[in-house]
Formats: sequence, structure tokens, C-alpha cells
Amino acid sequence: MTSIEQQPLGSPFSATSTAQDITAGLDLSGASVVVTGGSSGLGWETTRALAAAGARVVVPARRPDVARSALADVKGCEVVPMDLTDLASVRAAAAWISGSRTTIDLLMAVAGVMATPERHVGPGWESQLAANHFGHFTLVCELYPLLAAADGARVVVNSSAGHTLTDIRWHDPHFRTGYDKWLAYGQAKTANALFAVHLDALGRGDGVRAFALHPGKIITGLQREMALQEQIDRGWVDERGRVIAPDFKTPAQGAATGLWAATSPLLQDRGGLYLEDCDVARVSAPDAPMDDGGVRAYAVDPDAAARLWDLSLAATGATPVL
Repeated sequence: MTSIEQQPLGSPFSATSTAQDITAGLDLSGASVVVTGGSSGLGWETTRALAAAGARVVVPARRPDVARSALADVKGCEVVPMDLTDLASVRAAAAWISGSRTTIDLLMAVAGVMATPERHVGPGWESQLAANHFGHFTLVCELYPLLAAADGARVVVNSSAGHTLTDIRWHDPHFRTGYDKWLAYGQAKTANALFAVHLDALGRGDGVRAFALHPGKIITGLQREMALQEQIDRGWVDERGRVIAPDFKTPAQGAATGLWAATSPLLQDRGGLYLEDCDVARVSAPDAPMDDGGVRAYAVDPDAAARLWDLSLAATGATPVL
């Protein structure tokens, strides 16, 4: 079962729109915003665009000194230490944020890892699922009272076309047998999409709406653990690491869909949707190529989203969203 709303709305923006296009003329003065991954790549573009529009932005960062340096010229921006794979760190960051403000109007889960070598963290969790999903799941649950208090908050979660690689591996989500870095990434990105579906179902009564999105293909720090030769073999870059793929976006273009999700009036009273190219994505066929766009039905399935929510609560011990 998928939402009948999972179809394009006719947005005035497109795949080539930039962060600046989306926020041009917007006044976000007084808005309280949290952006994970907000000091590099898409997150850096996102933070700068929101702050330029007047928002007060908190950036949780695994390397806070590096983040502060990257954001030194951004007014109205604060950095708090946080490691998404360490839930004690996530809870400490949430406590700091909760102590410094009474509402959160917008939480943008931009941080992530991709195609990393096999690692297990915490109680044996596969590290991509932990960083991309469990960490953000816990952060949102801990900050939910501030989102509910905002009376109209949005949560925006960066997923990826990589979700088409696999559904949740319910039988073995932590790859106890046969690790595959791309399947692990795909599962984590499916988890991001499903997280938005059920968070929206739970939160809409409090005015909290959630969206997941594919930002497009962009060369950022996300590729840091991929060998240059692998990126060359995939046709992404040349021998000097310069982007040569014609369908890749710039970081400013890659940040646009998340900012559209965060601010578009077209999404008023909507939620639980998967977005791409600054519009709602259509549902794609099970065998459609990844590059054809769209979202797989399994990544927006309400029953699967509820199942993943229960699994995530049990794993993390996060405070339930009531």
C-alpha cells in the first residue's frame, strides 16, 4: 500500500534549482532549526541558506572544531558535539538543544555515510544503519517535544536513490552473514524513507510533518571512503577527481530539494512523502533502473514503516513519540 499523494505536484522548481533559488525572498527570522551534517557538502549549503534567511541554526557535529571553522562566517549558527553512532552522544546533544530553546521549527537530517567498509558499532549494529538511521531516529525522538511545541514543524530526512538497492533486510539487518557495502547503504536509505512515513503518521496530530528525499547525485564528502578508482570506474570522476558525469548536481543544487521540503507552501498539510528534484516523486516499478528516479513502493509502505519504527524503538531505547 502506498499513499495516493505520492505523485508530482507541479512544483515551480526543478533538478537544476539551487539552494539560493529556493530560499530567495524567504524570511525565516526567529525560526529554530537543527541541521545534522550541516558543516560540509549539502549540509553546509543548507545551513548557509537557512541562516541567510534569518533562521537560528544548530549544527550537531562529530568534529565540532572542524564544523565551527567551516561555519565561522555564518551568523546565527551554533555547533554542538554529536556522533550519530554513539547514542549517549546523541542524547547529550539533544539535551543541550532542549536546554537552549523551547521549540524546533525544522529538523533536517542531512548527515550520512555511504558504502563504508564493514563495521559494527554499539551492541553490534551495522554502522551505516546506525549512523544514517538509528542516530537520527534517536535524535528526533528525544527532540520531539520541541517539534510538537512549534505547532507546524517539519522533519526532513535525506534518503537516496540508493534505496532501490534493497528493502529492509528483516532477516538480517546487521549483516551477520555476508556484508555488502552497497546493500548496507541501500538498506539504510530505505530506512530513512520509512522513518519519515511513520514519523509523519505519529506526528501530524501535533503539527509535525515529515518528508524523505533523494537530493540527486553529487560528489561531496559522502564518497570519502570510496577509492578514487572505484569512482572513476563508475564514470563519476576523472583521474584528477573532477566530476565528469553529466547528470551530477552541484552541492547547491543537491541542497535544493531538502530546502524545498522544509519551506514549500505546496507541502502544507502534506507529509510522509518521498521527494526528488524539488517535487514529490512518483512510485517506480520494482525493476526500474535506479537512475530513472522515483521511489520503490516498499520504501513508502505504511506497514513496513510501522514495523521499522518498532524495531528501532526496541534497538535504541529511544523515548517513544506519543
